[in-house]
Amino acid sequence: MMDWVPIVFVTFKLLVFGTGMFFAIKWHYEKGKKDKKKQSAVLRTGGKVAAVFLLSLLVISLFTFGLGRMLGLDLTIP
Repeated sequence: MMDWVPIVFVTFKLLVFGTGMFFAIKWHYEKGKKDKKKQSAVLRTGGKVAAVFLLSLLVISLFTFGLGRMLGLDLTIP
């Protein structure tokens, strides 16, 4: 019975955050459209934010798996 709960909640979370990110990027893009300089600055900043997010996600993942391995947890996929 409880096996479906994480699937539903993670899916809902991804949909909500994805929709929010879409409208936030769209709003900034349209706002920056008024001025060409602002448009390129918004896109460049969005790229930097995405790169920092992915880099921090990689670092946190590696730290988590390293800590789990150091503590002797079995992290193999069945």
